Amino acid sequence: MRRVAALALVVLGAVSCGAGQPAAAPASPAPGHETPQSTLPATASATAEPSAAPATTEPPAFSSKVSRVARERLPYSWRPGCPVHYQDLRLVTMTYWGFDDKPHTGELVVRKTVTDDIETVFKKLYDWRWPIKQMKLVDAYKADDFASIDANNTSAFNCRRATGSSSWSKHAYGEAIDINPRENPYVTASGSTAHQNAKKFTERPMKGKGVINPGDKVVKAFAQVGWEWGGYWSGAKDYQHFSKGGG
Repeated sequence: MRRVAALALVVLGAVSCGAGQPAAAPASPAPGHETPQSTLPATASATAEPSAAPATTEPPAFSSKVSRVARERLPYSWRPGCPVHYQDLRLVTMTYWGFDDKPHTGELVVRKTVTDDIETVFKKLYDWRWPIKQMKLVDAYKADDFASIDANNTSAFNCRRATGSSSWSKHAYGEAIDINPRENPYVTASGSTAHQNAKKFTERPMKGKGVINPGDKVVKAFAQVGWEWGGYWSGAKDYQHFSKGGG
């Protein structure tokens, strides 16, 4: 009996001592054998999804709309006796690229027979990101051509006489447009301009945002639809001016 009791105490002591020891490390795999994947510890790099690239927002594509122009939209620029009736004019609402490198929506009034020309050219200008300062109807300036030019406003129809003439301007027919008139001023044969804010833009060729130069892509785009540039006139130069068939 004493022998049996002593053996029991030895067994109990061995069990209690082994309970507090750390578990033995797993044996290394034999040469030529790989550890099963399921036994490898997971890591953050193995489970993390690749970060998505930041989304980029492209500017909207060029858009344009041609619609009839209501009489009340032309309170100053049209009147009875003008060479073209307002019912033969059209409002072109379209996107243009601004001096702030952002798209904007502007309006031009032109004769209904040239709306395709305008949409064709201004789509090219927009796609080129060629900048335009602003584009409002000249009625925003009470049809005052000087005020519109001083504000660097791109506009088209205005029932007025040609500069220094008693004849109707091509603007009175809705077949002319002035683009960025500050950067592209009317310059007399002596080299002067009536607009103080345009004096530094009287020479050509000249680099600058929104500037039109002889033979550049803006001039060529208008020429392809039959519009001539005032920068090619002899004597006085009208760098802002494009007209259907010239004049």
